[in-house]
Amino acid sequence: MSPRLRRTSRKAKGYVEPDISLPSEVLPLHMVLVPGGTFIMGSPEDESGRRDNEGPQHAVTVSSFFMGRYPVTQAQWRAVVALPKAERNLAENPSNFKGDNHPVDSVSWYDAVEFCQRLAQHTKLPYRLPSEAEWEYACRAGTQTPFYFGDTIANNLSNYNSNYTYGDGRKSDYREATTLVNEFGIANVFGLSDMHGNVWEWCEDLWHNSYQNAPTDGRGWIAAKDSDNRVLRGGSCLNNPKNCRSAFRDNHSPDVHDLNNGFRLACSSPRILQ
Repeated sequence: MSPRLRRTSRKAKGYVEPDISLPSEVLPLHMVLVPGGTFIMGSPEDESGRRDNEGPQHAVTVSSFFMGRYPVTQAQWRAVVALPKAERNLAENPSNFKGDNHPVDSVSWYDAVEFCQRLAQHTKLPYRLPSEAEWEYACRAGTQTPFYFGDTIANNLSNYNSNYTYGDGRKSDYREATTLVNEFGIANVFGLSDMHGNVWEWCEDLWHNSYQNAPTDGRGWIAAKDSDNRVLRGGSCLNNPKNCRSAFRDNHSPDVHDLNNGFRLACSSPRILQ
């Protein structure tokens, strides 16, 4: 197996399971420890599909944190929606592509933040959305290629619009819908699955048109905004593969409920179970 990939298992060293009751058939809210480190954020100018907003490349030092092994699922969403409200109401079943262990979709940035707040209230742990820098660092997992798989992407590794190709990849059957999280049974070396495709993932940050003067400590960039929009990362099941690259950035109004927008949890400093 490529050193950029590993087979997934239910548990790995350094994880936390929130104290929340889920049915036995529901995947756990499994948080994986992402070790701290320094990486080069953004894409080189010669990367195929690159947009100007992916630069300038710059070094960022990220502290260790926990991140969801996969995007929040629809069953997990319903379990947390049943918890007491923090600030706003949430729809019990908002997703367009239905399935308990498919990622929740059609949720706004505000919805994702409310989910994190309810979970934090219940567990007394600092659940939140990842910063954009944390997201890219976690996705790359030490790689500098367009995808953590390498220089191309294939639909036996990820869920995207495979009517299109990237690099020397091949066209294949286009699913036109989300798949189960961890459908492909592989993860990057940090233990994270589905970072490329399936659903877009909301990040904490306000949108900036470039990385000029961006923070270099991994925190969310919420100052000197170019827009009130919030950042989305990772691409989706409906996207061209170039939009699923590690460096690709998109943005949307925080109140929009787009059918391919979901999210993944982050947690700053939970207790570590051995």
